Amino acid sequence: MFCAAKTNQTALSRRSPRAKGRAEIHAVQQSRKVIAVRLRTLSSVVAVPMLMGLCIVGSMYPSAHAQSRNNDQDDKGGAGAYRDRDGDRDRDRDDDRSSFANRRDIRRLPDPLKDRLIQLVRRPHTFLPTQVFNEAPLPSRLFQYYLLDTTSFESNIWTTIVPGITDGTRPTASGPNGQLPSIGSVRLVVEPKVGFPTNPNNVRALIDVFTDVSGLFVINNESGWYEGWMIHDLVVPRVAPPRRSGRAQYGAVTPEDAAAILARGTHNNVPGQFFTVDGNAPHLPLATDHFPDKQSNLVSFPVSIGTFNAQQQSDIHAYWEFNPGTNWVFPHYELPFTGGVPGVFEAGKLGAIQSIVPGSGPSGVRNSPLTYGDDPSNPRDPDRSEVSNVTDPDRPTPGNPAHLETRLRFIPSGLTDEVVQDVVSRVKSFEPDVTDLAQRFFDAYAYEVSLVDQNGDGVVSFVEADVNGKSDDLPNTRLYLPATAFDRFAMTRELNDGLLAPRFAPGQRGYVLGGLRSLVNPAVVASFGQDGDNR
Repeated sequence: MFCAAKTNQTALSRRSPRAKGRAEIHAVQQSRKVIAVRLRTLSSVVAVPMLMGLCIVGSMYPSAHAQSRNNDQDDKGGAGAYRDRDGDRDRDRDDDRSSFANRRDIRRLPDPLKDRLIQLVRRPHTFLPTQVFNEAPLPSRLFQYYLLDTTSFESNIWTTIVPGITDGTRPTASGPNGQLPSIGSVRLVVEPKVGFPTNPNNVRALIDVFTDVSGLFVINNESGWYEGWMIHDLVVPRVAPPRRSGRAQYGAVTPEDAAAILARGTHNNVPGQFFTVDGNAPHLPLATDHFPDKQSNLVSFPVSIGTFNAQQQSDIHAYWEFNPGTNWVFPHYELPFTGGVPGVFEAGKLGAIQSIVPGSGPSGVRNSPLTYGDDPSNPRDPDRSEVSNVTDPDRPTPGNPAHLETRLRFIPSGLTDEVVQDVVSRVKSFEPDVTDLAQRFFDAYAYEVSLVDQNGDGVVSFVEADVNGKSDDLPNTRLYLPATAFDRFAMTRELNDGLLAPRFAPGQRGYVLGGLRSLVNPAVVASFGQDGDNR
């Protein structure tokens, strides 16, 4: 390292003005000669802009040949790594894969999940699959996972070339890194926090969700994003006598309802079975489906696990928390306007109704945007779902439930299950004379919200849905489905259309990845290292 201008300036400061002038000229000439020598040495590497006082560090610029050699030997999955036809790096070292496989949050995972994560490591990636940190004195435990790919649903413009639409254009979702297939995994672990249940079937359990994906391009325009969804397929509920009003009890159908849905098809719809609209055996979404005439006969709804985008190497790594403050679902009065119900788009009703101002929909309470809208002086914050306490490391203050967000657009998952049951399975006890699907959703949503809404504003607040509270003379634990009730997973490609519902819900036309649940029993250790605040 050298800095000629700085060194010569120190000597010049002790001379006479005239001597300084001559010396300055001489110093500049000498400095130029020295710099020229240095530049000739470096000219084969890089053009260096010359600024007064610039210090040149030759060792910072390795030769192009050396850089290329370093890329070829890269064992971290960088852009320069060689890949075989499947995209796996043929120069990957066994000890590198072994190191990841033996990482303490990975080593005990079930083989199919571990193999998928190792496959992600072998591909080009920006980051390794997310490390799971302990958030309690003991490690978190994996109890459930999903393996994702593009083979479990009808192909679309993001997963294949559609003649007449996408041929002749560059891919925008699947197909990066030499047309690698899009794959991924989702890990669910339960935190063994003191005072909280460790059984994932308990709706009070604190659960962390980790998503890792390879093979999806970054979304650049119109504020687009990818979104993950844990999907619950509706189950035929128990049979019980009706309420005094004649409507079904919570979590039940009446004997008349049960007889009507059992009579359909091959008599699939018995309590405990997946509900099917035609009464035949369940038909999961398949690659051979065709919208709108050949679709799954299951009825489902999802909980969003959040939004994310891809990294430079077309990999995705995301984290989300599943608990009573997040286990909520979009308002189902949006459903008839997503474009996923046959005939909606053709009728010009796409986006006709939205939930930007919270309320219970067309058949319920409609609130003023001045009191329930997104106030710039008090922005809506649906993540403000928990009170603080004096031992909280992030905000050690006494809790104030009055300051929890009340302007919520969504409702808990178990309450959503009741809405959907009203629409499709309670065909005799809930408005038997109303056959229009959209109207049944409007009416069911308003009715079920009214059973929990205590102040009549058409909104279910965090206080009203407190998992330790009561509503409709029943414990509020009924308002939430456990994580184990979500038997499928999907990832969609979203646009900022103003709807909370998935794009083209309830169908699969917006899917880019999908997969089925795998349960792990007994649960296995799946974390190491300590989280910064154990939140």
